Amino acid sequence: MNNLISLDKVSKFFFTNSRIRVLNKITYNFKKGQIYSLVGPSGSGKSTLLNLLSLIDKPSSGIIKIGNNKISFLDTDLNDTIRANKIGIIYQQNNLLPDFTALENVYLARLSINNNKKKAVHDATKIIKKFGLLKRMNHYPAELSGGEAQRISIARALVNEPEIILADEPTGSLDHDTAKDVFKILQKLKNPNRIIIYATHNRFFANIADYKLELIDGNIKTINARN
Repeated sequence: MNNLISLDKVSKFFFTNSRIRVLNKITYNFKKGQIYSLVGPSGSGKSTLLNLLSLIDKPSSGIIKIGNNKISFLDTDLNDTIRANKIGIIYQQNNLLPDFTALENVYLARLSINNNKKKAVHDATKIIKKFGLLKRMNHYPAELSGGEAQRISIARALVNEPEIILADEPTGSLDHDTAKDVFKILQKLKNPNRIIIYATHNRFFANIADYKLELIDGNIKTINARN
């Protein structure tokens, strides 16, 4: 089976003074080896869907499977393990820990798999070098440019070699040229055993994905597919 993530009638509601439906019985299969972009107006549910896929949030109803495994949102310890081993998350604001160096931010993510600090530092250094930031790895986030900080954020998301990469407006705070560089990195991360899903408001970046998905009125539909 080529599906890495499967959604079966997934809904999400929020409750304020009334019940607000954000996602409405979404059924969709994300296939290995593909890059997906999520588009839609603000408030359409892009971030909500990514939070469900990352197991940070739980659906109000419906089933999410990763591989052949049905996710139980009651088993938070198991879901934390799945997230650490299988899922890399890239945020719009890089979310780096300000009191830790670039290297520390990356190797702390590696420690979520085990407590082998020597291995964590080795793997973090290796991936930071891959992104051309070896000379910056002992700098703190405030000492990095926006593009450098986002590349460190991507390195942190990749240090555990995840099968699933999720990105929520990963270039929303960057200038256009730096944003293009970040998307080139994402494209190079494509491989037959991985899926990449990112939300964006940028039409150009949305169109370079293999599948362009639109979220509107709580539903999802494919509006462009290259495969």
